[in-house]
Amino acid sequence: MSVDGDWVIDVRDLTKRYGDKTVVDRLDMKVRRGEIYGFLGPNGSGKTTSIRMMCGLLTPDGGSGHTLGYDVLKDAAAIKREVGYMTQRFGLYDDLSIRENLDFIARVYGMPDRRIRVDHALERLGLVGRQKQLAGSLSGGWKQRLALAACMLHEPKLLLLDEPTAGVDPKARREFWDEIHQLAHEGITVLVSTHYMDEAERCHRLGYIAYGRLLATGTPSELVQQSGLHTWRVSGDDVSLLAKALEQQPGVELVTRFGNALHVCGRDADRLAQAIAPYRHDPDLRWHEAAPQLEDVFIHLMQQSADNYAPA
Repeated sequence: MSVDGDWVIDVRDLTKRYGDKTVVDRLDMKVRRGEIYGFLGPNGSGKTTSIRMMCGLLTPDGGSGHTLGYDVLKDAAAIKREVGYMTQRFGLYDDLSIRENLDFIARVYGMPDRRIRVDHALERLGLVGRQKQLAGSLSGGWKQRLALAACMLHEPKLLLLDEPTAGVDPKARREFWDEIHQLAHEGITVLVSTHYMDEAERCHRLGYIAYGRLLATGTPSELVQQSGLHTWRVSGDDVSLLAKALEQQPGVELVTRFGNALHVCGRDADRLAQAIAPYRHDPDLRWHEAAPQLEDVFIHLMQQSADNYAPA
C-alpha cells in the first residue's frame, strides 16, 4: 500500500482496449481526499470503463496508479472493500423492502453490527419512515436514496457514482447533491459522472473525457478560462435561421441554442466580431458580449476530438 499525500486517486497512462478499439487512452487523473470530482463526457466516451478500473472491477491493459493507496493492478480486492460504487441502473431487489434490501447486502458481505449499520443508513438517507416499503414501488428519487444507502453500509472512504441522477426529478437531484456535499465535508471522496451542467458546477473540480481521452481538467471557472473561447449572446423572437447562417461564417466555431437566444463562440475575438458584424444592425436582435458557459466549453471540446469508434 502506497499513499501519496492527499491523493485518493492517482493514475497515469491508464488504458483499456477491446479488440482493436482503445476505450480509455492513457488516462492521467488525480482526485484529492474529500473532493467532489465531476467526470463528464458524451456517451461511449470511456467514463464508466475508467471508473471500473479505478475501483478494481476491471484490470487495465496499460498504465499504473493507486486508489486509496492500493495498486490498481495488484490490489483490486482491497480497493473494492473500501469503495462504494453506485451504478447507472437500480440494482437492488424490487420485491424486498428498503430495510430487507439493506439487511440482505449486509449479510452477503458479512458486516459486523449489521442491524446498527442498517439503522444508521436508514436514518442518514431519510428512509426510516419508508423502511417497510417495497423497493419496486419507489419513485426514482427514493430508489436513488436507497442505492446510496446501500453504498454507504460498509462506510467507504471513496464513492464512485456513475450517472446516479439519470431520470430523477430536479428536486430529488438537488437533495441528492446536498447529501453528497455533506459526505465530502466529512472527508469522503466522491468521483461522479454526470451529463448535467448544473451538477458539474456543484463539483470542486472537473475532468472532461471524450472518446477515451481526458481533454481538460480543473475547477469549473478554470475550465472556462482555459477554453480560450470568446462569446456573444444574441436573442430575438426567432433565431433558428440566424443560427444556421452563423454556423457557416469563418471565425464562428460554435453556436449553442438557449431557447430564444444563441451563444456564438470562437477562439479568435477579432474574426468572431467580423463574422457577426453584418447581423448586429438587425433591430429585432439584441447582442451583447457574455462569458462562455460550461456547456459551450464541453461541446467545443467534443467537436475538437476524434471518435475512437469511427471507421478507420
